[in-house]
Amino acid sequence: MTFLSRTQTKIVLLVAVLAAVGAVCAHVAFARSSSKLGTGVVIIETNLKYEGGSAAGTGMVLTSNGEVLTNNHVISGATTIRVRVPGAGRTYTAKVVGYSRSKDVAVLQLQNASNLKTISVSGPSAKIGQTVTAVGDAGGAGVLSTVHGSVTALRQTITASDETEASETLTGLIETNADVVPGDSGGPLLDASGNVIGMDTAASSGSPYQVAESTEGYAIPIHTALALASAIEAGKSSTIVHVGATAFLGVEVTEVQTWNGTATEIEGVVTGGPADRAGLGAGDVITALDGKSISAATDVTSFVLAQKPGTKVSVSYTDAYGDPGVATVTLGTGPAQ
Repeated sequence: MTFLSRTQTKIVLLVAVLAAVGAVCAHVAFARSSSKLGTGVVIIETNLKYEGGSAAGTGMVLTSNGEVLTNNHVISGATTIRVRVPGAGRTYTAKVVGYSRSKDVAVLQLQNASNLKTISVSGPSAKIGQTVTAVGDAGGAGVLSTVHGSVTALRQTITASDETEASETLTGLIETNADVVPGDSGGPLLDASGNVIGMDTAASSGSPYQVAESTEGYAIPIHTALALASAIEAGKSSTIVHVGATAFLGVEVTEVQTWNGTATEIEGVVTGGPADRAGLGAGDVITALDGKSISAATDVTSFVLAQKPGTKVSVSYTDAYGDPGVATVTLGTGPAQ
């Protein structure tokens, strides 16, 4: 683990797992103990069509008809999402209701679900020293497992990255010495009474395979996550909450150095996607969107996420020969970001 500053900001690994990761973890199976379906904890499996892969993580059932809480990084980029209820023989397709990229929280709705067991949430906040249990699809093995530990710190700030090297800074986290690993993301951190106090999110492992002697895991306090879920359920979009379908430009952009600074270049386009249909291609440099200057790749993402599918957007660009152009793109519907 690398310490980035004296303010104890830490770089850690987000604990979702790509399906290509073949780690096998020896954990204790999480038992089913209810007449309702499942335990309140589900396994999430996604297909990442535009990235050419798949991923796995964990979720918590909020309502009996299939509203599920998880980390945003578990479902980011997912073109299809399937949710399995271990021990119940049920698998559901899921749609993204909304998400917060900056807070790493997402809400899913399972299709045609009913009679599911829901999680029980703790009243008081986590306390340093209390015993905890983390539950999740450890290593993407396809089964729920548990690990035990205690709360070692509160209100922690970390910079987290996943296997794709995407990173984010999260604040206000619970730190625990429970051995959470890739695949546990979105699963519950339980107190001694079995109530949820947090959502497992990250671990300070140098790689998905490494088990450090001094383990550090991190969880979003459950009341923080539920407050964001409530905003999503209420349809309250904001600067930190995205509700509903995600607009899609269909480009992969990168920042390149030019003689006068940094430019945002299209590295590739989705064949048949909105940008492709409008005539944009690899090598084109995006200079403005609807007249708003673009100076970084993140500017493109932020602009598109603020739009709705079906919106017509004016894209100003220069081509590979340096000639300027303007294309009108009708945004499509794409995966959560």
